[in-house]
Amino acid sequence: MPLQLAFEVTGSGPAVVILHGLFGSARNWRGMAKALASHYRVFCVDMRNHGQSPWATTMTYPEMAADVRMLIESEGLDKPVVIGHSMGGKAAMTLALETPSRVGRLIVVDIAPVSYVDRFSVYLEAMREVDTGSLTKRADAMEQLVQRIQDVDLVGFLLQNLVPRDDHFDWRLNLGAIGSAVPDLSGFPDQLLRRRYGGPTTLIRGSLSDYVEPADQVVARKLFPALEVVDIEGAGHWVHADKPSEFRAALGLAPMLAG
Repeated sequence: MPLQLAFEVTGSGPAVVILHGLFGSARNWRGMAKALASHYRVFCVDMRNHGQSPWATTMTYPEMAADVRMLIESEGLDKPVVIGHSMGGKAAMTLALETPSRVGRLIVVDIAPVSYVDRFSVYLEAMREVDTGSLTKRADAMEQLVQRIQDVDLVGFLLQNLVPRDDHFDWRLNLGAIGSAVPDLSGFPDQLLRRRYGGPTTLIRGSLSDYVEPADQVVARKLFPALEVVDIEGAGHWVHADKPSEFRAALGLAPMLAG
């Protein structure tokens, strides 16, 4: 059964729905929403098992797409622009392929409709090993995670999900369900590889990222025949954070974003 997702909405005008990646949340996209808000009504969504949204034991891409479809229907959105990053990009592609009439335009950020090796379990294991009940400050968790992950920027991103709860800290992620879902999250539904979404589609890729290789673009073009690929130089996987101005331009929602 679809879940009623939490979301933040800002601005007015045609609808834009933004779906974050794994370990992210709606608040990661507040800056981008603010940039769009003068001409668009922007919905930044918390995906299931993330942020303020409900938890569930499973999180396949069809399930996540169903959650977003229910949000679109319940809010009465008419063919919104759907932007999805990483995990959110796969959910957005699933939504467009399953129900093309619900998506006015698709923008996928640094992900392809293909299977990847497991990049997530090492982070999940490190987060589970943090003794959240004994933490007195966030810096203690930072110290523990850096020993395992050794990437300060990535650890800072993960720690956005560590929140005070009563008299202790806790994760606002359903780590158990996410861990069980890693095979689904790393893959892409086979049954969708025979479908097509013919609407306008943009794939925004970071030039420093290895998430979208040339062979992956070939697969994407078969599913999305109107696909346009835009590379952003100097950006990694978190394209929107690395190069926000270039990313806004790549969305193709100009001229209202000029300047």
